[in-house]
Amino acid sequence: MGKIKKKHPKKRTAAFKEGESKELVEAPHSFIIHRGLPCPYITDLTLDFRKIMEPFTARELKEKKMNRIKDFVAVSSYFHVSHMGIFNKAETQLSFKILRLPRGPTLTFKVHQFTLARDVISLSKKQYVDEEIFKYSPLVIMNNFTGEGKHLKLMTHTFQNMFPAINITQTDIATIRRCLLFSYNPQNNLIDVRHYSIQVVPVGLTRGVKKLIMGQIPNLAKCEDIADFIMQDNASESEAEADENSQVILPQTLKRKGNLEENKSAVQLYEIGPRLTLQLIKIEEGLLTGEVLYHDHIIKTEEEKEILRKMIEKKRKLKEQRKKEQAENRARNLKEQEKQQKSKQKQRSTENEAVNESGDEDASDADDDAEYFKQEVGEEPDEELFKSSVSNTRKRHVLPPRNLKKSKKTKIDRKLKKN
Repeated sequence: MGKIKKKHPKKRTAAFKEGESKELVEAPHSFIIHRGLPCPYITDLTLDFRKIMEPFTARELKEKKMNRIKDFVAVSSYFHVSHMGIFNKAETQLSFKILRLPRGPTLTFKVHQFTLARDVISLSKKQYVDEEIFKYSPLVIMNNFTGEGKHLKLMTHTFQNMFPAINITQTDIATIRRCLLFSYNPQNNLIDVRHYSIQVVPVGLTRGVKKLIMGQIPNLAKCEDIADFIMQDNASESEAEADENSQVILPQTLKRKGNLEENKSAVQLYEIGPRLTLQLIKIEEGLLTGEVLYHDHIIKTEEEKEILRKMIEKKRKLKEQRKKEQAENRARNLKEQEKQQKSKQKQRSTENEAVNESGDEDASDADDDAEYFKQEVGEEPDEELFKSSVSNTRKRHVLPPRNLKKSKKTKIDRKLKKN
C-alpha cells in the first residue's frame, strides 16, 4: 500500500504588494493619447512618443472614443500622473498639447513636421536599437532657450519637469542610455525634437583588440597566430576618435566591456526617432480652459484682457452658484424622501394597531357568547359555533384548472369516425 500524500496548506498566489519607493512616487508620470480624426500615422506617432517617455508612462494604455479628458484626470492621482500629452488631428493641422495635471497650465503646439521612429531607423546607416535602453529615463538637453519672454521660461520648465531630475553626484552613468534634445530656433520660433541612444566605446585600441573586448568573434582565417590578428592594424578606425570633442574620461567604470574608470572613451549617438518640429501657439492658465497667458497669432491689449478676466470670473461664479443650488436641491429631496418613508411607516403601524384592536373585540364577543350559551343550555358549545373571525385569514383566489389537452388517440378515433 502506497504512502498517503500529506496535505500542504494552500499558499497565496498573489505576490505581496510592497510599498512603492519614494523615487517612484515622486517621479513624473505621464499619459500620451490621441484625439480627433482617425489616422494610422497619428496612432504610430503616439506609440513612438510613449517610447520616449518610458519607463514612467502608460505604455499599454487603451483609449476609446467614449473616454473624455476628465476621465483621465480623475484617475491620474491614483497613478501619480503629473503630465498628459494629447495629439489632436483636425482637418487642417495636427496639434500637440501638454497638460500639467490636475489644474494646468496647458501648452498647445502646432506640429509642422514629424517622422516616425521606424522611418528614422531605416534611413540611418548604423542602426543601434536595444530594448534595454528604455528601462531608464532619457537625459533632457535644452538648446537655445535663453531668449526673453515668460513663455520661453514656462516652456523650458514644462519640458524639464516631464522627466525625472538627475543628481550628478549620485547618478550611475550606466543608467544614462538615451538623450532627448529640444532645440529652439528664435528666428522662426520652431522647436526641433530629436531622440538618440547613447553608446560609449573605448578609445586608443586597434580594431582587433576592440573586437575582442566588445565580445565579437574575429575572423582568423588569414592569420597563423593570434599575434598576427592583433598587430595587423595598429590604427584605430573608430568613428568617434576623429572628433576629440566626443572623447571623455570616465569617472566610473561601466558594465559595458572596455569602459574603465579614468580611461578615455568616445560617446556615440544613434538617432532612434521619432522626429518632431513644433511651434508654440498658446498657453492657457487652466486645464484646456482659463485665461490665455500667451498667444502667437493674437495680441490683445490690457483692456481686452481685463474684459476676458471678468467674463471668466463671471462664468466661474455662475458655475459655483449652480453647484450650490444642486447641492441644496439634493439635500431637500433627501429630506422629503425621509419624510415620506416615515409617514408610510406610521400609517402601517396605525393600520396594524386597528386590526389588532378589532381582533381583540371579536375574540371577547365570542367568549361572552360562549359563556351565555353555557349558562342557558347547561352544556359546552361546539368549537365552530362561536369561532373568532380573527383567525379567518384572507384566502388566495385559486384559479380553476385548465382543460387538459386531449390525447392523440381521441383525435385519431374522431377522424376514423368521420371517414
